[in-house]
Amino acid sequence: MTVKIFRPAKTAMSSGSANTKSWVLEFSPSAAREVDPLMGWTSSVDTQSQIKLSFPSKEAALEYAKSNGLQFIVLDPPKRRPNIRKRGYGENFATDRKTVWTH
Repeated sequence: MTVKIFRPAKTAMSSGSANTKSWVLEFSPSAAREVDPLMGWTSSVDTQSQIKLSFPSKEAALEYAKSNGLQFIVLDPPKRRPNIRKRGYGENFATDRKTVWTH
């Protein structure tokens, strides 16, 4: 059984970084999903693909995977460069602006 260990990205709907500090261990699906012919629902016999475990650190997630004999893939998050503007958010409302402010 292969698992994926990663740190989730921040949501696109928020500028905050909630739920991005912990590491997640997620099982890869071992069987394809099937469509039920009567109801049209998607189902699968693989119940481990529903499990997501969270850990406080990458080392804890790796230790769990090794102790349970799981093959793992680690996806390190990309480094983000800081978005620091010269005068900050207040620059949007500056009265000493040299050019006309437009969007």
